[in-house]
Amino acid sequence: MFSLPFPLRDANASSGSGDLGDLPEWDLSDLYAAEDAPELARDLDWLETECAAFAADYEGKLATLDAAGLLTCVLRNEKISSVAGRIMSFAGLRYYQQTTDGARAKFMSDTQEKITNFTTPLVFFTLELNRLEDAHLEKLLADNADLARYRPVFRRIRAMKPHQLSDELEKFLHDLGVVGDAWERLFDETIAGLGFTVDGEDLGIEGTLNLLTDPDRARREAAARELARVFQDNVKIFARVHNTQAKEKEVLDRWRKMPSAQTGRHLSNDVEPEVVEALRNAVVKAYPRLSHRYYELKRKWMGLDRMQVWDRNAPLPMEQTRIVNWDEAREIVSTAYAGFDPRMADLAAPFFDKGWIDAGVKPGKAPGAFAHPTVTDVHPYVMLNYLGKPRDVMTLAHELGHGVHQRLAAGQGEMLSSTPLTLAETASVFGEMLTFRKLLDGAKTPAERKVLLAGKVEDMINTVVRQIAFYDFECKLHAARREGELTPEDINALWMSVQAESLGPAFDYMEGYETFWAYIPHFVHSPFYVYAYAFGDGLVNALYAAYEAEPEGFQEKYFDMLKAGGSKHHKELLAPFGLDASDPAFWDKGLSMIEGFIDELEALED
Repeated sequence: MFSLPFPLRDANASSGSGDLGDLPEWDLSDLYAAEDAPELARDLDWLETECAAFAADYEGKLATLDAAGLLTCVLRNEKISSVAGRIMSFAGLRYYQQTTDGARAKFMSDTQEKITNFTTPLVFFTLELNRLEDAHLEKLLADNADLARYRPVFRRIRAMKPHQLSDELEKFLHDLGVVGDAWERLFDETIAGLGFTVDGEDLGIEGTLNLLTDPDRARREAAARELARVFQDNVKIFARVHNTQAKEKEVLDRWRKMPSAQTGRHLSNDVEPEVVEALRNAVVKAYPRLSHRYYELKRKWMGLDRMQVWDRNAPLPMEQTRIVNWDEAREIVSTAYAGFDPRMADLAAPFFDKGWIDAGVKPGKAPGAFAHPTVTDVHPYVMLNYLGKPRDVMTLAHELGHGVHQRLAAGQGEMLSSTPLTLAETASVFGEMLTFRKLLDGAKTPAERKVLLAGKVEDMINTVVRQIAFYDFECKLHAARREGELTPEDINALWMSVQAESLGPAFDYMEGYETFWAYIPHFVHSPFYVYAYAFGDGLVNALYAAYEAEPEGFQEKYFDMLKAGGSKHHKELLAPFGLDASDPAFWDKGLSMIEGFIDELEALED
């Protein structure tokens, strides 16, 4: 199933104007030349035939296979995943380029249905794998080194064993998946189709959100109030989507005997619930030391008695408004990457040169940014909505980090390349940190350094504090939905219950802000995704501290970690750096870096 794998956190709203240069567009021909390409028709035909043949050859027989036979079975399954992933990547990326285009939406939907139908007979594969006795599987893995390579895949599949349903029910749920996807599409198309008018100018959601960083406070307020008005006009649709998605999840979780709404996400992330809980608790405990403290500083800088929600991402009074054109943005990020290791810049270069980035803001284009890995025998694609603000440069650094990670992990093959979400943010946040440090080292005055530090702290607060508040909102939403249908007012109240706690006492909240949960795609596309951002930021802060303390040999260890993809657990990946995410003190190390930046900002006030 194609999904938006790396949706942009709400941190990086931006605005811009002027000549941004020649913004690149995707060239999807590395996947397929067009929706009527003969190669696409060939692959669909192959997929239909091979799925049926795979089921005929193996259903009911996995327990009888020797090591060589099981390896052949796994390799055939991997090839099916690769071909299906290639087709859906093409259909999905075309759709996200223009979500309001009916033909593209129909093509994606029709393609999704075909692939769902073709692959339904394959549901038996994981079910039968989970019925193998542990001792039998261990013997097979011991007998064949090539098969043993897939041990992490088997481990993750078998983690779902306690939550597995009957073969017939699993096939039914597989078929029903396209119905759940329709609610995601309703959300995407509703968001993309929203119209806003600010100071007489007609805008889409991306342009309106971007105005929340406008230097003109009256314009920011006008944008915030217009967002609230339009969200309120459409809140019943968004409430229906959330009610339906949360109820569907509750039913599935109940049938699968999941102990909590979050369990499925933790399993797919290959992370222990207690690790996530330690992260969540460390961040919530740090709210007063981080966001509360920073926003009080910002309130003083802005000369305000009270901050309003439209001031949260406002540029600082001492910040010079400037537009960074595309060529300059490329130079900044590429130089920062090369300064760490030339291989990083080399891996990023084709994104700029070969049509692997779609950068411009266009009507109907999905908002935000993401990097989609497609399949391991092609390459990733990055989507941006680039408008030239300095923070857009950080978004470019972030998404290119994903792209570099995905390229390095591709060597693991289709089943082992995909990194759990908790570690999938590592390279992206590290890429941001490299870019930030490069800019900070080049600061010529204390004022310039202050602006850079403040911008980084805001991004970190949006990445850590804001996302953990989002996670708490989701936890409350899913818990409340288990008790019954939620009205828009119910969801609004849950949203507001996490806002003051996380942002702190510097803020007032305008009427209408209670609906701002409505536009955030993570809640619909990937429930409980958001803690991965905080996980990634904390992990990278600890990693970067290790790099500063002992730079010798760090690059090789870092590249080995990225190349591992999903072939190792987070404990194995972090061990060479002397780090352990299961240690509660680990998260305090990461948070202390943010605290240190705020310390420096306060010192600059003296």
